Amino acid sequence: MEFGVFVQGYVGKRAETDPLAEHKALMEETEYVIQADRSGFKYAWASEHHFLEEYSHLSANDVFLGYLAHATERIHLGSGIFNPLAPVNHPVKVAEKVAMLDHLSEGRFEFGSGRGAGSHEILGFLPGITDMNHTKELWEETIAEFPKMWLQDEYEGFQGKHWSLPPRKVLPKPYGRSHPAMWYAAGSPPSYAMAARKGLGVLGFSVQKVSDMEWVLEQYKTAIVDAEPVGDFVNDNVMVTTTAICAPTHEEAVRIAANGQLHYLPSLVFRYHDTFPRPEGFPVWPQTLPEYTEEFVEVLIEEELLICGDPDEVLAQCRRWERAGADQLSFGLPVGVPKEETLQTLRLVGEYVIPEIDTDPVHRTSRLRGVA
Repeated sequence: MEFGVFVQGYVGKRAETDPLAEHKALMEETEYVIQADRSGFKYAWASEHHFLEEYSHLSANDVFLGYLAHATERIHLGSGIFNPLAPVNHPVKVAEKVAMLDHLSEGRFEFGSGRGAGSHEILGFLPGITDMNHTKELWEETIAEFPKMWLQDEYEGFQGKHWSLPPRKVLPKPYGRSHPAMWYAAGSPPSYAMAARKGLGVLGFSVQKVSDMEWVLEQYKTAIVDAEPVGDFVNDNVMVTTTAICAPTHEEAVRIAANGQLHYLPSLVFRYHDTFPRPEGFPVWPQTLPEYTEEFVEVLIEEELLICGDPDEVLAQCRRWERAGADQLSFGLPVGVPKEETLQTLRLVGEYVIPEIDTDPVHRTSRLRGVA
């Protein structure tokens, strides 16, 4: 199992007391990715969101990733996601950005795409549309065109329902052989199977606990066997996310979690991501989950909803994800936790956990792409 981190420019309530909160959040997250690179993590995923107050201010993730391409050495940098719906980002511009980042990172870029998870965000770009299901046909129309833009000397052009382009040379071409690995951000069981049939890796932001892996793998790994890839190769790969806090002692890790305002992020998720199924009894915005106590943090650990503890405990918790079949475990960093304690998590995981689980120095996607 490989390891990653996930960042999204989360500001939270800090802006109520700090006029530089937005700037600090973005700069801190560059530090987290740089530390993850030094600590042996293989992937860093950066979200693309728009209009989402407090929750995510990382709207221009291509700019963010371009900076990180220069600031890091080994870690693979992924769009989690680039939204390729034509009214949001013209597909040719997306293809150009992917290839450019592939060059700047010298083959370390990973192309994640998706349709967006919330009507407040995506329907802002689709005037007159009120149904998020409309985005499916936009994405389906577009996704198979990217490999053609990258690999055909002169792209043959496209005439579709939502966008068109005459034959043109789409430049630059990707770095080296083939093109970056392609991923899809999936939120439901049918989405995992659909991605597998197209040969796409899955960014599993909807997987909440280890037991969720059973239906994920059933949907995905069965369908991937008969994949007809839209790209140059099959990216048989399931990434899942979880929150992680590692400290020298169990007691310190639990204290950090209890003081980290971890209740607020899930409340914002369901404020904006209205395509996600809302858990029964989950409060409706502006109501939020109650603040976590140390006792509740212990419950979250027991229920496998939070990775938290000393290095030995975190290793054991990560092993459960490995045994369940996750190809990549990506840490959504605890956004209410002070910077130094988050950096401590990355250092401790890099020193004590990753060497025990990820013993292959080659990125799986590099091998699939043929550049290992």
